[in-house]
Amino acid sequence: MAQPDANRGLGATGSGESPPSRTMPSGMPAADAQADVSSGEAPRTNSVFLGFAPWIIFDVVASPSTWKYAALAALIAALVLNVPDLRRGSFKILEAASLVFFAVLFVLGLAVDRQDLMWLETYAQTLANGVIAVVALGSLAFTPFTEQYARESVPRQYWDTPLFRRTNRILTAMWGGVFLVTALLGLLALHVKSGSDWLNWVIPIALLVAAIRFTKWYPAHVRAQARG
Repeated sequence: MAQPDANRGLGATGSGESPPSRTMPSGMPAADAQADVSSGEAPRTNSVFLGFAPWIIFDVVASPSTWKYAALAALIAALVLNVPDLRRGSFKILEAASLVFFAVLFVLGLAVDRQDLMWLETYAQTLANGVIAVVALGSLAFTPFTEQYARESVPRQYWDTPLFRRTNRILTAMWGGVFLVTALLGLLALHVKSGSDWLNWVIPIALLVAAIRFTKWYPAHVRAQARG
């Protein structure tokens, strides 16, 4: 196999030697994927999806009469997801945001009179989708949230390579855009007389499926382009 061209941002080691054999998230042995890792290795899709689990649970369960229970279920899921990181003394921005948001939401449900929370009963799902969009898009100013997941399966020497970082910026922006659109659709559904099922369920689910597929496809596309 040809050695990676350093000018193409493919993370050459400088010695021309392949790293020790191991299996990468794409299923390709690392020795065969040496040029591919830094050119756009993605986070494992199931890991990213797990990061969204509390928000998805809340979206599915929440309604004007059940949003408090939805917040509790999402909070429990967020706690479970955060335990491994807390044991390592680290955190992922998406999971930390889940923990804070649903803890605050649940405490509000317990401590504040229902009459003062009528707005929350109406806008709970839209608010949740808006918050996750802000978290995802806001992470672009620091470390794109998908990069935190990708680092778990990519050797450290590739973390700062241009293509690795660019790939994760694009994936993060895509996920942020999906949840921003979902929030806007939910807001629109509150003010239309028909089509709420399409706005609240059909289109958001289609966007979620498309985002998952894009997360799998795009890094492979980047690697293929990098190979020339």
